[in-house]
Amino acid sequence: MASSFIYDAAFVKSVFHPSDFSTASENAFAHALAIAFLRSTELTILHAGGSTKDWRLFPAVRQTLQRWGLLEEGTQQNQVFEELSVRVKKVKVRGDNPVPATLGYLAEHPTDLIVLATEGRDGLQKWLRPSMAERIALKSETKTLFVPNKARGFVSRSNGEITLKRILVPVASHPSPLPALEYAARIAQVTGDETAIRLFYVGEAVDMPVMSMPEMPGVRLEIESRPGAVVAEILMEAVKSVDLIVMSTAGHEGFLDALRGSVTEQVLRHCPCPLLAVPTT
Repeated sequence: MASSFIYDAAFVKSVFHPSDFSTASENAFAHALAIAFLRSTELTILHAGGSTKDWRLFPAVRQTLQRWGLLEEGTQQNQVFEELSVRVKKVKVRGDNPVPATLGYLAEHPTDLIVLATEGRDGLQKWLRPSMAERIALKSETKTLFVPNKARGFVSRSNGEITLKRILVPVASHPSPLPALEYAARIAQVTGDETAIRLFYVGEAVDMPVMSMPEMPGVRLEIESRPGAVVAEILMEAVKSVDLIVMSTAGHEGFLDALRGSVTEQVLRHCPCPLLAVPTT
């Protein structure tokens, strides 16, 4: 698998974050903004429903960047791009249901990464129902980062610091885990941290797909397999100071789809860190 491995390409070129203006979205907003800053790229923040006139409810981008020490006090809105090469766009669309609003906007404005907040059972059902997961994360070939509000993230809300010491890549025989491994490596490369990428297979060791990657400065590959129940073993592994989980997806035969429903709800509901779904197509 290493022959087609591409780890030095840009992780993302644009970031899209739907927000409901609640405190539950704050962790996801911090991740979206930090990634946009790290990659010097465009960040679009979308809100569906409510008043189309009051823009003060949107997450405070400049104040957050000032708190992180990246902008001086008093920096004007039009200076953010000049100072940090980050272009921020705030969009309000009509409709109370974020799913069709998000899909409609993305149909005309494709993005490279979607950052979604998840909180509790209701939030998971809203964002992870089949139409959302399939059409956004899979059919649109868009990487989706799910950020649990109450779980630890890899971005500090207080100072914007990114910490990615351990990345967990659950492995299945199908779809290919290579896209997940590639993007895990790309993320590890841009953060500058000493990072361990852990390939984790639930099942018999002899059935685990054979994988490898080129040597990269500051990145260490670990491989482990163990028998057991998929959900329990992934969660057990994730609590071991894992900062991010990265999984490959491929339509109705994908790992995420195979786990959708009770298993996905359990993984994300109890997941102690963000989860990145990477389409294989």
